[in-house]
Amino acid sequence: MENFTYVKLEIFVPQEHALKIRDELAKIGVGVIGNYDHCVALTPVRGFFRPMQGANPFEGEVGNISEVAEYKLEVNCKRELVKEAIKVIRSFHPYEEPLINIIPLANYLFG
Repeated sequence: MENFTYVKLEIFVPQEHALKIRDELAKIGVGVIGNYDHCVALTPVRGFFRPMQGANPFEGEVGNISEVAEYKLEVNCKRELVKEAIKVIRSFHPYEEPLINIIPLANYLFG
């Protein structure tokens, strides 16, 4: 990831929490493209999980598979903001273990 200035964050989040996370990320400069901010894409997805012993689930019960309506929130982020962005996401995401993918973006190398 050394040569990449930007990454894409993919965050799987319950639908009712997605816009709050978008807004909190915007406060630290995540989701800026050119002269625009709050730039995110939301895709509806169905998430499945089973909390194991020791979990404290936001939804569902330990030992049972749950299905939830989620969004995959995709947002561009400067590489130097990733650690702060992860802190923000964890602060406002309701899940004990949020799924956050960090993907290097090569398209900015050709801009």
